[in-house]
Amino acid sequence: MTAALSLSPTAVADWVPFAKAFGFFLATFILEDVATVGAGLLLATGEISWPAAFTACFLGIWMGDFGLYALARYGGRTWFERSSLRRFATKVAESEQWFEKKGTPILIFSRVVPGARLPTFLAAGFLRVPLPRFLLITGVAACVWTISVLYLVQIFGERLSGWLGTYKHAGFLLLGGLIVLIALLQILRRTFVNFDSRRFKARLGRWTRWEFWPYWLFYPPVAIYGLWLMIKYRSITVPTASNPGIFSGGMVGESKMETLKELHATSPEFTAEAILIEGETLEARLRLLDEILARPNVSFPFIMKPDLGQRGDGIKLIRAREQAEAYLRFTAAPVLIQSYAPGPHEAGVFYYRYPSETRGHIFAITEKIFPVLIGDGKSTITELVWNDPRARFMADKYLKRFAKRKDEVLAAGEELKLVESGNHAQGCIFRDGERMATPELLARMDDISQKITGFYIGRYDIRYASEDDLRAGKNFQIIELNGASSEATNIYDARNSLFDAYRTLFKQWDLVFGIGAANCRRGCVPTKLALVWRKRMEYTRLSATYPAAD
Repeated sequence: MTAALSLSPTAVADWVPFAKAFGFFLATFILEDVATVGAGLLLATGEISWPAAFTACFLGIWMGDFGLYALARYGGRTWFERSSLRRFATKVAESEQWFEKKGTPILIFSRVVPGARLPTFLAAGFLRVPLPRFLLITGVAACVWTISVLYLVQIFGERLSGWLGTYKHAGFLLLGGLIVLIALLQILRRTFVNFDSRRFKARLGRWTRWEFWPYWLFYPPVAIYGLWLMIKYRSITVPTASNPGIFSGGMVGESKMETLKELHATSPEFTAEAILIEGETLEARLRLLDEILARPNVSFPFIMKPDLGQRGDGIKLIRAREQAEAYLRFTAAPVLIQSYAPGPHEAGVFYYRYPSETRGHIFAITEKIFPVLIGDGKSTITELVWNDPRARFMADKYLKRFAKRKDEVLAAGEELKLVESGNHAQGCIFRDGERMATPELLARMDDISQKITGFYIGRYDIRYASEDDLRAGKNFQIIELNGASSEATNIYDARNSLFDAYRTLFKQWDLVFGIGAANCRRGCVPTKLALVWRKRMEYTRLSATYPAAD
């Protein structure tokens, strides 16, 4: 055979030790302990030299350790920074500090506990342990471990191999038992040490009120109905054609600034003015902030909110420059500064019009009620929240918002507004406002809507001082226009049944698909699914950087 390969027997003999060493080197990437024991057994029989066995096993083990570290640091951590999980960044930062102090003995200990190396080295990479430190510790540990295993196996041969096998299984069992024990202790600590009966009862109560259900429990019937509509209209993306003048029809990724800009250009008397802040660096954004604050038509308070936003995320009432700067330091996303429409009332008006129609319709009106606490001169804000029959269901949200004031006692009769954003997810109360749907209001909304290029369906969020004025279609300010994915939020009126809520949402999506299909027949092209998905991921990444809403 060697003749067929045109190699002499001497050359083949020279290559065999190298092939064995290279084989052990590769085997360490699969089962490093087994590979090292195998090299030790060949050492015992004299079929491989010490330098070859040690070099192959040590380099393989060390490079494998670095591979796990690099995977977590440059792959996992990068993904984390761009994902919605970034909201746990504070916890991760705390873990980094902890690993900085405890990391050295943990890295060394993991070398001698089978099964501990994979999670430990991944954690080291994810928590950004300095690379030189990681390589030094794991290099020394791998060197000592490799020499020890090779030496012991060479001396004790096959008996030690069997012992290592038993030790390996025992090590896995020990590690598994340790993980289960830690998990049980954490559960017991959370249940009994930090048990809060008020929070426990409130969480149970949320399950009995569908308006507080999590999205994964509430939306499956809507998703199933959406699938049926996709089949009916033979298109997944036809809703993106419902508003040709808005990116993706307003399904995802649309700029609030773009719609507000057009609204202000066409109906300035009804639109709260907004200015966009964006820039490559924080310094550039702060310079732009100062330029905006110097303008005569800009004054405190004003609203700051992300240009790409949903469900009231990141909306804050700004009363001083320091707050505005803190907002810009919190997120690098494009941000709007919008003049504050004092209201004090707010409503969501859901409007639609088929392209073939000359006049539009009001599909639903939501009256938004901002809950307030009234002080009694004795109770803290925390106690007032827990004693309120409705606020207690949103206690976690409210108490997080007022974390710095939670122990403050409000004077008797003093009021505290619990939420500034007119969003149900942020703690605003929604009521059906159908009584405000007058011909005059419809005429005004229709006039405003038909001035917006390519707009047919969506919800206006508007602020007003007097219900009579709103019913007359005058003296209100539009603070947002949401596109096809917005909801007729009157469904969240607690007086509605779950069946009523689904019936309204099904009608709404009938309209979105129907208008989208009508626009397609007129030549509009739906947004490509890949682009919609990419924008969805972009929004998910950005929203994780938004500050908590007021």
